[in-house]
Amino acid sequence: MKIEAKHALKSVSIRLKKWTVMSLRNRIAFYYTIATAFLIAMVFAILYFMVESIVYKQFDDEVNKEVTEVFTNAHLTSHDFTSFSRFKTFIDDNSEAKQDLKEVAKVDTEFIQLVNVDGEVINKSINLARNVLTFKSGETTMIYFNSTINNSSIRQGQLPLFNRNGIIKGYLIIAVPMKKAIIVLNDLQNVFLFSFPAIILTLFVLTRLIAGKSIRPIEKVIATSEKMTQPNINQRIELPHHHDELYRLSATINALLDRMQDAFQREKQFTADASHELKTPLAVVKGTLEVLVRKPREKEQYENKIQFCLMELNRMARLIDQLLMLARYESNKMSPHIEVVSIPLALGAVTARLYPIAQEKKIEFKVKGREKSSVTADPAMLDMVFENILSNAIKYSPAKSIVTITVEQKERTITCSITDQGIGIPEEKLHAVFERFYRVDESRNSGTGGFGLGLSIVKRLADLQQIQVSVKSEKNLGTTFSLTFPTT
Repeated sequence: MKIEAKHALKSVSIRLKKWTVMSLRNRIAFYYTIATAFLIAMVFAILYFMVESIVYKQFDDEVNKEVTEVFTNAHLTSHDFTSFSRFKTFIDDNSEAKQDLKEVAKVDTEFIQLVNVDGEVINKSINLARNVLTFKSGETTMIYFNSTINNSSIRQGQLPLFNRNGIIKGYLIIAVPMKKAIIVLNDLQNVFLFSFPAIILTLFVLTRLIAGKSIRPIEKVIATSEKMTQPNINQRIELPHHHDELYRLSATINALLDRMQDAFQREKQFTADASHELKTPLAVVKGTLEVLVRKPREKEQYENKIQFCLMELNRMARLIDQLLMLARYESNKMSPHIEVVSIPLALGAVTARLYPIAQEKKIEFKVKGREKSSVTADPAMLDMVFENILSNAIKYSPAKSIVTITVEQKERTITCSITDQGIGIPEEKLHAVFERFYRVDESRNSGTGGFGLGLSIVKRLADLQQIQVSVKSEKNLGTTFSLTFPTT
């Protein structure tokens, strides 16, 4: 028994496993076929019962017709008999009436039977011979039901017979054969039973074909996804012609692939940028330390080289911070905290912080414009924007020059312009100054020591705060960066 139970459980598990791996096309066809089979079965059943009801109604009418003929031949005008014994005597003694009943039974092949309230046969038509019709006692109204005689189906009608006092004294039972009707009903039933599985099987096959054609775009999605790897991630799924759910699915997956491709590109760009920019300072630090350990040196030489290495390491740390900031921006992880910011206060904080650096080149800051100008911005981001622009202005300005900061308020905007007296930017290169790692001098060993990331950060932070940033420059005359804020 245990072995049989194990085999049964194994069989069930195999069936469940096959069910779980059933394809979408087969599941659609299966569920649709089950639902349709239920509806077809209901329709067939309703049709069969309607036909059966109509057939029985016709036989019931025929039974009523025969009852009427019997009463007519017996010279009775109502079901309410004045004397039940008179009706019995009429059938027994009136040979003419009895012969009429026999002839009626003979011609129309109906069966007539007269019983008392206990079901005892009082009289019956000759064609019944030794057979008797089925009797149902206790009925007070005309009833109709099916029965058999000599293995043949008949339809019976049982009519109660009353005396003058309205008391039931017997029953008149009329039966008509239903052989042909039963054959028709059986044929109809066989047609329904045998056509049902054929219809269901055909429906399943057709539904499976239609489902397969309908989900063909999904097959394309699967095929495209199976072929897709990081090198060819630029492939996209062909969109269906009809703008249905499958179209939305394909469009959504394409959008997902676009985001994935952007993420891969950002990762690739970040890796390339970091390796490109960190290669030189790492090589410098490594070379410096290798030279430093070759032979004993004076304390001052050690201190100078260590200070130089620390300076390069700090430079790399700033570069990594800037790269991480750009990566956060491009991955949409940065969100500004907008509030009302005073431009004079924000500029004052930045210029105070950069004052020691400006004093090394004896550069002065000159502020023009409104003293009480407020804008809506993220204070930390705005501080970083001002610092990067002013740092560039100091970096590329000659000694003893002036950096001018101008604040102007127009009808709906406030503009803050920062102008230096530096080397300027050629007009053909202005369009690229906000690109990452772009430097106008294109010299990695220039004295400025920049990474080409500051203005790229400025542009992205300004976009986050809906600040318009623009640049104007003339070579050897200076450069002006303008920030346009919407009014509060």
